Amino acid sequence: MLSLLAASSAVADPIYWSDLGMRPYLFEIGWFQLRFYSLAYLIGIIFAYWHLSKMLKAPGAPMAQRHADDLFLYCTLGVILGGRIGYSIFYNPYLWDNPVDVLKLWEGGMSFHGGVIGVLLAIAWVSRRGNLSFLRVCDYIAVNVPMGMLLGRLANFVNGELWGRQTDVPWGMVFPGGGEVVRHPSQLYQAGLEGLLLLVVLLFLFWKTNARYRPGLLVGVFTLGIGLARFVNEFFREPDAQLADFAARTGLSMGQWLTIPLILIGLIVTLYAVTRKPVGTGSVKNAATA
Repeated sequence: MLSLLAASSAVADPIYWSDLGMRPYLFEIGWFQLRFYSLAYLIGIIFAYWHLSKMLKAPGAPMAQRHADDLFLYCTLGVILGGRIGYSIFYNPYLWDNPVDVLKLWEGGMSFHGGVIGVLLAIAWVSRRGNLSFLRVCDYIAVNVPMGMLLGRLANFVNGELWGRQTDVPWGMVFPGGGEVVRHPSQLYQAGLEGLLLLVVLLFLFWKTNARYRPGLLVGVFTLGIGLARFVNEFFREPDAQLADFAARTGLSMGQWLTIPLILIGLIVTLYAVTRKPVGTGSVKNAATA
């Protein structure tokens, strides 16, 4: 009996990431590699443009297709520049010792919070130029962001990077660069919560409810949802090496500290949206043709 109990309680052999046969690029031709991380950005942006165009054909659109074309350009720049600059400020300030390193996107390192700031600036610029409702444009953009989050985290997993903390769960993995330590595949947790789950929720709210007529509701749910998801996921993700001491001193990772304002803002915007009267379809059509 004791031997049976011991056998049943034995820890299963860990999964080795290197045994999964993955590589960081789809193909290579000479010096060129099409990396999955770049592909994730590309597909995410294409999906956002396609789906936003589809959303604008539904009743209640706050802007016209020409505004979506402008947003496609400026939001792309906002994601890339904001994400990289945010990373160099929040997560790796040592890059500023040699400012040229900040521009080396191919070496990796992007900040979600920096990307959000970049996109908000892009939306503000387009909204101001087109005399559009900033809040309602944010609603329409927010619905499309989780697809990029989903693909980006899956690309992190394929790259074998941003692995999680040490664990003894049966699905724990040993990642290259992480030592012979079994870790959470936290990239997959993030892909599920910050990407897939939030995408399903926002698509349902937009297409199956009247959420689009409540200014701020969609972007509020997105901000609150992404904040909560990231806060939870950070308990499983290994802090960046240069910020490990910071996490030990403060009790929370840098990602969690940066997420707390998102949660508060998301909660406030959501409450604001649900306590206001929905906009009328007539006023929305006028905004779309402005």
